[in-house]
Amino acid sequence: MENIKADLISKIKSTFENVTEKDHDGNRLDFYVNKKIIPSILTHFKVNEGFIHLSHISCVDWLEEGEFEIIYILWSPKDKIKVFVRTRVERENPVMPNIDMIWRQANTYEREMREMFGIEFEGLVGEKEFVLEDWEGMPPMRRDFDTEAYADETFWHRPGREDAMDVREAIIERSREEIPDFAKKYSR
Repeated sequence: MENIKADLISKIKSTFENVTEKDHDGNRLDFYVNKKIIPSILTHFKVNEGFIHLSHISCVDWLEEGEFEIIYILWSPKDKIKVFVRTRVERENPVMPNIDMIWRQANTYEREMREMFGIEFEGLVGEKEFVLEDWEGMPPMRRDFDTEAYADETFWHRPGREDAMDVREAIIERSREEIPDFAKKYSR
């Protein structure tokens, strides 16, 4: 396994500039790249290195650093290695290259990140509304989105809910069980 990983690191670093890597114990490698080379490096992994399976695309909001980190998780069934290709994009105007021409399922992940984090993917085809209906305002998966304020404003104080019971109160009334101490702070 170590020889396969060392060969892969060598190939990637000789083919692409400014790539850094982290070799994890076991069968995982992380590569840190500039967002501009995402389509070409992912195509290289798929076509030349046998990473034919896109397992997942994930996003991390590094609020304090003013960036999002996009992580492409690839799998090589032949070599049994996972590769995480990581890149950063600014939070203020997040624009990434689209990769759904490499793996069609990337379209779903990219549409979700567009809606939940506000990241635009150049050339992405798909309705703007993906999961959230009639959503206005800050994307809800950003760390600076105030979930509690949104829930209070949207669900608790709507007209017709004046006599609404907290779900925990309804459970207690029905089951006669007490709310555990750790959950009491969340009850109204």
